[in-house]
Amino acid sequence: MGRVAWIGVEKGDVVREGQVLVRLEDSEFKAQVNQAKANLAAAQARLDQLQSGSRPQEKLKDKAAVIQAEANLKTAEADYQRAATLYRSGVSSRAELDHALAQRDTAAALLDSARQSSAMTEIGPRTEEIRASAAQMQQMKAALDYAQTQLAATEIRAPVSGTVLQRIVERGEMVSPSAFGDAGARTSVVDLADLTDLQIELDISQTDFARLKMNQRAEIIPEAFPNLRYTGFIEEIAPEANRAKSTVQIKVKVENPNEQLRPEMNARVNFLAEKPSGSETKAVARVLVPKPAVIKKDGGSFVFVVKSNRVEQRTVRLGDENGDAYVVLDGLSGAETVAVTGVEKLRDGDRVKVQ
Repeated sequence: MGRVAWIGVEKGDVVREGQVLVRLEDSEFKAQVNQAKANLAAAQARLDQLQSGSRPQEKLKDKAAVIQAEANLKTAEADYQRAATLYRSGVSSRAELDHALAQRDTAAALLDSARQSSAMTEIGPRTEEIRASAAQMQQMKAALDYAQTQLAATEIRAPVSGTVLQRIVERGEMVSPSAFGDAGARTSVVDLADLTDLQIELDISQTDFARLKMNQRAEIIPEAFPNLRYTGFIEEIAPEANRAKSTVQIKVKVENPNEQLRPEMNARVNFLAEKPSGSETKAVARVLVPKPAVIKKDGGSFVFVVKSNRVEQRTVRLGDENGDAYVVLDGLSGAETVAVTGVEKLRDGDRVKVQ
């Protein structure tokens, strides 16, 4: 969830997959990423310290403390022996003897503590401490990954290449990933469609349904452009009929759409019967493509189909040569325009000027 800070598209713009469409305000998410990086750095430093063990200076310091504690114990022992002699001679009191005894015992305890500390410094940190520190570092790394994911989500990108049909949000509006967010938050930012992948929905009468089958060829004539013809085939047949309308819905995929065809247009579809076989076979029109338009690479062949002011790379399956052209077995319908000059320099989606 966030507030829109920037919008990079308008209605009708053509966008590519992965292109940034909208950016949300990200200052809070950047701060979370920086905090997670700092926590990870601290955890890494702690782990490195434990894995490196005690430094030589620390070991020398603890050994010096042991030597000093030993010297203090010797002094305390000597003081006690003198106090005991004086007490037996009746020169000093019992209190002075008890004080000297306490000093000796304290010095002995301090020596034992210094030796234990020096031994621990020599051994280094425990394995359990190192494992706990490593686990903490992994936890900090996961927190950083999550914070970076949240920051990346402030850039809303196009999931597919297509055309912007509608811009839904404006700068300053709130957006939410679900309808259960703020009451005024939008759950979408744009309507996006791939206009090169068009289907025509038709309701076919059940009395005619038996004459159709999957992949059957069809001719498409849009009502807005009655002089244009497009090719297609049946791509989908509904698994159940509409009993109320006595129809079955089918979808016809348009093979060669261009800028004239728009979503929600009306069109007439003529379904084509299969070609006759055997002696009844008549001459069939062939699709030819000029040889200069064909690029052969890595065992395949392709051409650049011109659509408006851009080219689309189209893979083709070639047949025999026919003079200055190739017979196209698959990939072209015969209604396309292809580039024939400068094709070696072209790339899919390049702008071109038709002359």
